[in-house]
Amino acid sequence: MKTMLGLIVVLAGIRGTTAQETADLKAALKDAEKAVKAAPKSVPALAQRAEVYERLDRYTDAIADYTNIIALDKSLASAYQQRGIVHFKAGKINESIADFDKYIELRPKAKISHWQRGISYYYARRYDDGRKQFEGYQDFDSNDVENAVWRFMCMARTDGLAKARKGILKIGNDRRVPMRQVYDLYKGDLTPIDVLAKARAGKPDAEQLSRRLFYAHLYIGIYYDLLGKKKLALEHLNLATDKHRVGHYMWDVARIHRDLLAAELKKPAR
Repeated sequence: MKTMLGLIVVLAGIRGTTAQETADLKAALKDAEKAVKAAPKSVPALAQRAEVYERLDRYTDAIADYTNIIALDKSLASAYQQRGIVHFKAGKINESIADFDKYIELRPKAKISHWQRGISYYYARRYDDGRKQFEGYQDFDSNDVENAVWRFMCMARTDGLAKARKGILKIGNDRRVPMRQVYDLYKGDLTPIDVLAKARAGKPDAEQLSRRLFYAHLYIGIYYDLLGKKKLALEHLNLATDKHRVGHYMWDVARIHRDLLAAELKKPAR
């Protein structure tokens, strides 16, 4: 049987962020619902509908479809991976870890590169597990600043900023702007202003600039959160999620972090 990841490519470029994209998704949902009605036990039909539900932010419905797929074929590793992703987007962190664990059980070679599980570990406050996951990823790709930053975040929560800076992973040539500056920010060598200046430097087109600013504001926001500057952190996370949306899992990470931080700030002071 084909993996589900190979069945859901037609909608890959649709995010539902514009009126036209939303209309396209609603049309796709009608088609998917017809397909499921015609073949209720069809894995491709259920996968197609689950993907549309996910892109419409109907996470409960998407989870239900992936659960039905798993009931039809418990060996379908990609179903656990996709359900884990949707569980995370729905804010069900522990459930996402359980699904990612099952995916890795079925596909052991995926363990080293499974950065999504590392991120879920962080939000589950399983910082030591997260640190180990990101250390393993370093053997898969030693040029990824984000991997070093997430390991840094796990270390900072358990060992403090000074030790995290001293032990930050060495990174090769991450060509994405402004990732090198983000790395140096976490090391303590640059400021948030430097990161934003690099993001705006040169002559990026509007889409490229927005993408750069998304990552700049995301990691500046997380940096301020680590420093305990919660309100500043929330300002940057709001900019990342509201003004610079990207069609990537990291946008959902930014949204989850923002929502958790906003809820924390609403709690009455003791």
